[in-house]
Parts: sequence; structure tokens; C-alpha cells
Amino acid sequence: MRTPVLVIGRSGQLAQSLREAGARGGLPMFTLGRPELDLEGDTSIAEMLAELPPCVVVNAAAYTAVDAAEREPEKAFAVNRDGAARLARAARQAGAAFVHVSTDYVFDGRKSSAYVEDDAPGPLGIYGRSKLEGERAVLAAHPDAVVLRTAWVYSAFGGNFVKTMLRLAETHDVLRVVDDQRGAPTSAADLAAAILALAPRLADGSKAGGVYHAAAAGDTTWHGFAQAIFAGAARRGRKVPALQPIGTAEYPTAAMRPANSVLDCSKLAGTFGVTFPHWSQALEPCLDVLCGGKREQAA
Repeated sequence: MRTPVLVIGRSGQLAQSLREAGARGGLPMFTLGRPELDLEGDTSIAEMLAELPPCVVVNAAAYTAVDAAEREPEKAFAVNRDGAARLARAARQAGAAFVHVSTDYVFDGRKSSAYVEDDAPGPLGIYGRSKLEGERAVLAAHPDAVVLRTAWVYSAFGGNFVKTMLRLAETHDVLRVVDDQRGAPTSAADLAAAILALAPRLADGSKAGGVYHAAAAGDTTWHGFAQAIFAGAARRGRKVPALQPIGTAEYPTAAMRPANSVLDCSKLAGTFGVTFPHWSQALEPCLDVLCGGKREQAA
């Protein structure tokens, strides 16, 4: 691609992973974020896109503070719905393909098996509602847009569950972690690779727009994820705490979380040939960066 990919959301973990992957692949890429571009109220998006212009716009920016959204719904909807719609509309006007990142939190978690794209959504909180309405607004503004629902994203950048667990391990001998919510921990690096694999197809005019699930293979609970994090950290010479499984009711939060966040990603594989590694395999490169040290070889 001779024209650039434009990533919205410069400081987020997905945006940083996209920039890193683009640099490795020699892909022309620009990133835009605050203060130049603020999705909460910016009206100059169309002018910015017209100046580039990009072949693909990736919206990696979002209001992701799940609990805080319960206190400030206006801000969540301003970014996740209204700002996303303005961006999608501007991309369409500029003749650019559009990729929008959404979330597993559009579902209520009551299904016993993995969610497919056509399952009825039922968000439990403001964050999930704002993202669901954002999906609908994006596709209304840019019908060929690709909406990628992902889950439990982590990386060596920003704030996320992996970094929180490693930080708490430094000061706690025992950690209590929820064991009755299931999902697929998804590496931002793998999500970035998937988006960049889609980019040439979209830039060439693919009309396969719509909603797709894009998350790691396999699933676990937050407690199972923490076990894997600490097992990997221990192999790299880190001191790790003991873990105790608890129920959601023992860890109250302002926003309810879905008990089942597992996403069936066969549509993405069937349409674009894009697949993700198993979550436990994908965790290892992130731990290499965050923990350092030489890994012990398996017996």
C-alpha cells in the first residue's frame, strides 16, 4: 500500500502495538490522538483525513474505563458512539476503508457457549451500551466498515490485567482473583497483526463489511489467566504470590461484567483467513518484555 494507514488513538495499547507492527513491516502509518484529535468533541476530523488521505482508518481509540462509565455516561457515549460515528463518516467521505474496534461487553454473558456475531447483544453497563451503539453508528455512517469485537486485551503498553498482576506480585504474598468469569485474553500485538492483515484487502475495496469477532483462541477465567501469568513470571525468575479463586460477588464493582465473554471467531477466519494463536501461547512474548530474564526450559 502506497497510501498510509491512519490509526486513531496514539497512546493506547492497541495503537502502540499497531505502530510497532507497522514499523517492523515497513508499512506507511500515521497516528493521531490527543491533543491534535479528541473524539469526545472534535469536529475537524474530515479536514484532517482530507489532508493525508489514508487508505485505511483504524479506530483504536475508546473510552474504556468500565466502572467510571457508570458515573460519566455522557463521556462514554461522546467517545464510543458519537466520536466513532464522526470518524467513520469522515473516512467514507475520504474514500478510506474503516476498521472499528469494539468489545465482548456488548453481551450479557448468560450464553453457555461462545458468542457468534448474530447473537442478540445485551450489555450490562454503560460501557457496553456505548460500544454497542458505537458499532451501530459506525456501520450506519460507513456500511463497508469492519467492526472487530475483541476481549481482555493486554500488552507491554499501558494499563492492563497482566501488568496489574505483576505489579501486585511485588507487594502481596496472596492475591484473590475472580474465577467465575470466562473469556479469551487477547494480545494487543496479535490484534494489531490481524488488523494489518486485513488492511490490504480493505484498501483494495473489499466489501466484506460488518461485525466480526477477533480474540485469542481458547478461553480461561481471570484466575486461570493470573495462574498463567505467574507461572510464566516464575520461569523468568520472578517471585510470585499464592492465588486464591473467588466469585464475582466477592469482588464488587460499579459495573457488572459478563460471566461469559468467549467469542467465536470462525467468521473472521472464513472471510479473511485471519486467525489468532491460543491465549496461553500469545502470553509468552509479552512476559518476555515485562519480566525479562531467561526462561527456564521445560523438562
